This record gives sequence, structure tokens and C-alpha cells, in this order.
Amino acid sequence: MLLIKNGYIKPMVGEDIENGCVLIGDDGKIVAVGKDLSADENATVIDAEGRLVTPGCVEAHCHIGVHNTAMRWEGADYNETSDPITPQMRAIDGINPIDEAFGLAIKNGVTSACTGPGSANVVGGTFVAIKLVGKRIDKMIIKEPAAMKCAFGENPKGVYGQNSRKAPVTRMATAAMLRDLLFKAKNYCEAKQNGKDPSFDMKLEAMIPVIKKEIPLKAHAHRADDIFTAIRIAKEFDVLLTLDHCTDGELIADELAEEGYPAFIGPSFGSKTKIELMHKDFTTPGTLHKAGVPVSIITDAPVIPLQYLPMCAGYAANAGLPYEEAWKAITINPATQIGIGDRVGSLEAGKDGDVVIWQDDPLKTVGASAYVTVVDGKIVYNA
Repeated sequence: MLLIKNGYIKPMVGEDIENGCVLIGDDGKIVAVGKDLSADENATVIDAEGRLVTPGCVEAHCHIGVHNTAMRWEGADYNETSDPITPQMRAIDGINPIDEAFGLAIKNGVTSACTGPGSANVVGGTFVAIKLVGKRIDKMIIKEPAAMKCAFGENPKGVYGQNSRKAPVTRMATAAMLRDLLFKAKNYCEAKQNGKDPSFDMKLEAMIPVIKKEIPLKAHAHRADDIFTAIRIAKEFDVLLTLDHCTDGELIADELAEEGYPAFIGPSFGSKTKIELMHKDFTTPGTLHKAGVPVSIITDAPVIPLQYLPMCAGYAANAGLPYEEAWKAITINPATQIGIGDRVGSLEAGKDGDVVIWQDDPLKTVGASAYVTVVDGKIVYNA
């Protein structure tokens, strides 16, 4: 049992609690959050001494583990560029939990992440939601599969059309190839449900959770027209969708508010390395939130190293996203929107004991790191 006491508790649901406590049971689950909680004599007790206490931060879109730190080529397992349609690829088969990026994230209060293939392919494979502590990916999984990666715009065109004149050469081809896969997958799924026995197709098998609306298409889309193409196709096939990056979102906030799809905004820090990033700005999360769009902030690590997720939320808050919403954009919002909100993202009884005691508020102090990080009720970092 673990008791954190005398903290300024920001649970992300309900009111903040000054001089509050978080009690975590032996099973690693939160038992209670409130004032004047007590634990048995064998419990580990941490006095937060008035420090900010939050749930562990959650990253909704990154490539941690499949793109390894300091191993650009040998560690580049995030794009299977032999084929632009690879839904059968699974992130769990490429993640290296020993990479130093995991420990750096934990030190800086990021405890969960949705990670997977890059955006070279029209369809790249499945993402997985994981805890960032462990040696073996099989024991770190929160949800698998969590989403099916697809990509629009410059990246698939650049990898295939410009380099080899292999489809997709145009945005039209990208959309057509995704439609073709969805059409075949829908027919394949219906045939199986109707008792028929179609010839086994590993690509189409991988798409069944998408067709059944068990996981979303995770759409890499920066430019406004690409965002609308992703929405158009999702509606045509009645599948779930998240809008990842959504760089031009500020220009079409009213339209996106009508649609209601979650927007994962970022990476907003750094240079504009390609044409479709020309409208990249930390003002986007605030504008979309005010329009009524569900917003999460992402790093797209390693584009921005994952440990800087709280810093990005701070910059977004400084650029117009309300402070409380900035915290939610890296905790409860991404947890809910990637389908793991029953486990992480807020401090509530019954949820996983993932808690961060901060040295300073990382949304207000650049470089502020964790004082103590707890995952599943275990202290995994202590400054």
C-alpha cells in the first residue's frame, strides 16, 4: 500500500484538493483520493510537502520504442516501406522497451503512450497503448490494438510516388488505396459473419477491428483538405477516426466542431520542415478547444522527445488554451480518446495507481521534472 499525503491534488475530474492524499492499494489500483486518508502501518508514505500531484501524463500519438534514440538507422523499425498497404504490421513486434527514451519520459512524468508505425504508408499497421515501465512489451500493454495507422498528404507520396513512381503518386491515389482496402475488408468481415469461409488474408484480418468500430483509423493529416478527406472516408465506411497532427485545424475549427472527431495536435515545437506544416502553431489547441473540438496535445516523439510533453502543454496554455484544459490535454483527454480512460488519465478510485509528484508545475516552469513518479502503485522514479 502507498499513501501520498500533503499534496496539491489535481485529479483532472472534479475540484482540486489542497493538502490532499492519494491512497493506492497493494494491487496497484487507487483506493481513494481526498483529505485526511490513512493507511495501515506497513504502507509506504510519501509526504508531498505541498507539491503538485497529478495523474501520469498520457501521450496519444508517438513512435517511442519503434524509433530508438541514438540509433537512427538500425533503430528505424517504424516504417515498413516495402509496401504502402501494411495493416498487418503490429507495433508490439517492433518496440524496444530498453531504449533510454522510456526512462526519460518517466523522469518527466509521462507514464503511458500510444505508439506505433510512422506515416510512410497509406496504411501502416496497428498502434498499441502501453505503460512506459518494463523490460518486456507483453507486460506493458494497456490496449492492443489501440488504433490502425493511416496517412494522408506528403509522406506516402514522398516515400513511394516521388522515389519510385509507385502508387501513391497523388493524394487521389492515397484516398483510393485506402478505400480499396476498406471495401475489401468490409466484404471480408461480412462474409465471415455470414458463415462463409473466405480465403485467409492477413491484411484484411487486421482490418476487422476497424470495420467493427472496435478501434479507430488513426489518420496522419496536416493540411485542411487531407483532414477533410480522412473524415469523408471515415463517414463512407462508417468507421471510427482520430485526426492526428491536425496542423491546419485552426483554419477549419468551425467545420471540425461540427464533426466532433478527436484532434491530436502536434508536434507544434520546432521548425516547419515541410510545406504542409506552414500553419503549425501552439495557438491551434486553444482555438480548437474554444470551438468545441476534443483536443489532446502530442509530441509525435521522437520529433519532440516524449519527456517534453508537459512543456508542450505549457506552451499551448501560454498561447491561449486554458490552463486547466492544457492539463486535461495531456492526461484525461488522450486517455479517453485512445480508449484507455478506464485505466489512466485521472486520479479516481479504481484506476491504475499512476501518479506524479512534481518538483514544480511543468506547465508554468520550463524544465520542471518529476519529484516522484509512481506507476501501478510502485515508485519508479525518485529525484
